[in-house]
Amino acid sequence: MDYLSFVSKRISQLRVQKGISARDMSLSLGQSESYINKIENRHAMPSMAGFFYICEFFGITPEEFFKSEVDAPQKTRELMHEIDRLSPSQTEHILSIIKDITE
Repeated sequence: MDYLSFVSKRISQLRVQKGISARDMSLSLGQSESYINKIENRHAMPSMAGFFYICEFFGITPEEFFKSEVDAPQKTRELMHEIDRLSPSQTEHILSIIKDITE
């Protein structure tokens, strides 16, 4: 796996989903205005601490960040939280709806 490419694309994908500019995200992380832009353009990589702050910014775990098959990990986490609150029969109903949509 080309991690440099993956990390830059994943940050861009998650940032766009969140609806925030690279500049605003950089400043929110306490970095220079070009921090995220440099990462997304593969001119830099975040430090390990920076990576953890980026995950925290998106509200996801590092594991969720690297789950490339999940396009919207924040929404998946939110959905799972809501499903955990349902009764077994409600969960079964939601599962049927999801299967209906994805087939």
